[in-house]
Amino acid sequence: MTGTVAVNGEVRRLEELRLQDFLQSFFFGAGFFETLLVEEGTPMFLARHLARLRESLGAHAGCVQPPPPEVLTSEAVHEALRRCLEVDAGLGPRFTGVAKLVAGDGRLLLSFAPLPQRAPDGGVVLDTVEDRCYRRGDPTLNHKSVSYLRQYAHLGRGTVFVNEAGELCEVPNGNLFFLVGEAVVTPPLEAPCLPGIIRSVLLEAGRLGERAVVERTVHRTQVEDVRGCVLTNSVGLALAVPRLLGKELSGSHALAGQARAVVREYARRDV
Repeated sequence: MTGTVAVNGEVRRLEELRLQDFLQSFFFGAGFFETLLVEEGTPMFLARHLARLRESLGAHAGCVQPPPPEVLTSEAVHEALRRCLEVDAGLGPRFTGVAKLVAGDGRLLLSFAPLPQRAPDGGVVLDTVEDRCYRRGDPTLNHKSVSYLRQYAHLGRGTVFVNEAGELCEVPNGNLFFLVGEAVVTPPLEAPCLPGIIRSVLLEAGRLGERAVVERTVHRTQVEDVRGCVLTNSVGLALAVPRLLGKELSGSHALAGQARAVVREYARRDV
């Protein structure tokens, strides 16, 4: 994280923040966050991220203190981001990297970080199953809470979360899309999984090439039928999964390329 942040639109230094201003978030995880890609100073899919953030805050009214409505608008966040980049020479107006929004304790915190390093071939191997902590229909996993330990503990381990019924759900940092038969399939929200921004874009598009994009349950026993897999999130957009639970997937890189093209097209429309 860089040293320049904004709190409710006011540009601050990270070291100036006070713990007592974020007590509910820090001690109880009573807050939500969004992580988004910034390219050349422009945040990608900002309106969609803010809509998801407002939805999570609304679903937890009474236990999470929301920021003032006026700081949760695209215009307000754009302006706060612009001023942060302008005053920090280490960022600069043409900053490309990651922005994070954290909402809780009546505040919206905006911070920045460099892009994460990627594997040389842009692929992510997923060979580990965690089937002890996801339960079908768990509504808490439909929101990106700052109570993020179960996901954070598995970052970088190639983990796929599986529910008690043996259904594939998601990975710690994104959603999954599987090429099965002639369709591209992603698990339903009740699996459960996060309603990811890129996930929503691909479902809205409805097709990748000639293949329909649909929500459908995928059981771990169906991995043998999977010919390609893509991991989606708001920073990596669409990453190929060349191996899934021990199976080599030759179709993943082409599928990821198609997904990225669709996402880029939607991003151009959203500006």
